Amino acid sequence: MYDYVIAGAGSAGCVLADRLSRDPGVRVLLVEAGGADRHPYLRIPKGVGKLFGDPSYSWHYRTRPMRPGGNPDMWVRGKVLGGSSSVNGMVYNRGTRADWDSLEALGNPGWGWDSILPAFRAIENNALGASATRGAGGPLHVSTVRDPDPLCDELVATGESIGLRSVPDVNEYDGERIGYAMATIKSGQRVSAARAFLRPARNRPNLAVAANTTVTRVLFDGDKATGVSVRKADGTTEEIRVRREVILSLGSLATPKLLQLSGIGPAEALRAAGVDVRLDRAMVGARLREHRCLAMRFRLNAPLGANRQLAGSLARTRTGAAYLLTRRGPLARPAYDVAAFLKSRPDAERPDAEVLLAPWSLGALKPGSPAEVEREPGVSACAMVLRPTSEGALAITAADPDAGLDIDPGYFSSEHDRQVAGDLFRRLREYFGTDPIASRIRRETFPGPDVASDSDEDIVRSALDGGYCGFHAIGTCAMGSAPEDVTDPQLRVRGVDNLRVIDASVLPVMVAGNLNGPVMAMAWRAAESLLAHS
Repeated sequence: MYDYVIAGAGSAGCVLADRLSRDPGVRVLLVEAGGADRHPYLRIPKGVGKLFGDPSYSWHYRTRPMRPGGNPDMWVRGKVLGGSSSVNGMVYNRGTRADWDSLEALGNPGWGWDSILPAFRAIENNALGASATRGAGGPLHVSTVRDPDPLCDELVATGESIGLRSVPDVNEYDGERIGYAMATIKSGQRVSAARAFLRPARNRPNLAVAANTTVTRVLFDGDKATGVSVRKADGTTEEIRVRREVILSLGSLATPKLLQLSGIGPAEALRAAGVDVRLDRAMVGARLREHRCLAMRFRLNAPLGANRQLAGSLARTRTGAAYLLTRRGPLARPAYDVAAFLKSRPDAERPDAEVLLAPWSLGALKPGSPAEVEREPGVSACAMVLRPTSEGALAITAADPDAGLDIDPGYFSSEHDRQVAGDLFRRLREYFGTDPIASRIRRETFPGPDVASDSDEDIVRSALDGGYCGFHAIGTCAMGSAPEDVTDPQLRVRGVDNLRVIDASVLPVMVAGNLNGPVMAMAWRAAESLLAHS
């Protein structure tokens, strides 16, 4: 029997396994449906493009069509030790003081900026060194781009030309800013949560890791969680009991799915799926918020950027060989090299948009097919409404754990999101129309001149049809002080004992930016609380 069973070895689960197992008097079991993170592509920052569509390493969640007559989307999440931190774009953001303080304002004491900042500083080994906001000496290596493509300097300079402040660390300043992206990369190799937190802990005798093992149900005795039912790789099942707590760290899609499979969720949806209702909880799977990235791509008028190093088998072979020798070049960089935080319009209270920029471009997206880097030189942008207010929902479709989810993304269902998206798009066209980058551009290849800058409807449609999922879902088990909130400020599931959720699903509002860093810091902070009260 274990003291803690953690379901999910992703960004949160690996941190929890490390932190909780540091107490030699506590027995911890970490359960992960995916396998070991040994594939060499998982170490190469851009190598994950080879694995993103592989069901051996990724979950693929199909959504409803994103608009009437439109296509569904495929939301990819990591299925391997390290979870999505093993397959993500590695961009490391922390959110702003105002983001975290808004959590406290919503009735969640202990989650404000002054409470979470020490956790960020504790987990970080920042290549820029320690500061009032950065950490050094922690398990998670964070760095900026070591050998940027020369075109990136022009991308940063263009940001300065439109009034953004150029900064060495985009996480150290909350105003409008631009700079090289901070990323979970060390010496040209990915640093996943598994490598930073789990690997150093695996030799502890009180920590067990069960990979290739799927949690199918939470077990209860009355109103008390007593363990989990799991299915192993060979198809056999087992019930695992726990003395203290079951902790769900499966992410904003799989955690509410497991709760619903266990009888905790909207009664009508559970009955329709053939699941007995233990607790009628309407908000399990509701309040889903996700970033939808507006995409822009441009053809360059000179042989600049990284396309020539990434397009075509011969070029990729040469670039790969150079990477193996030096751990440098485009394969050693994060998904996007430059990050900017800006206001979509001058009167915005604070930056409400994030733009990720790269000296490469993809060809036209085709549903069900992997995107390919273009042979002709290009530059691209992925931009998102930082704090979306549009909400979707998800629900199980059957009692079978392998059945798909019904996911309604809810993108751009709020006037706020549509307005910010339109203003952001216009700001992007202003940016790419400004020197020095404007002097490099021959034409806009996506969305192109058919999308008018003054038509919010056209802009939103282009984002839905040709944009990207941000992979930053939140809210499906949101914490709060109200009785209807799924989890309380201590992240305990309301209505049952010994069951806790620690992952991005507990966020009631978006912590602006990429979520890998915030989730690890939240898990570190939550583990401190668990150990203090054990």
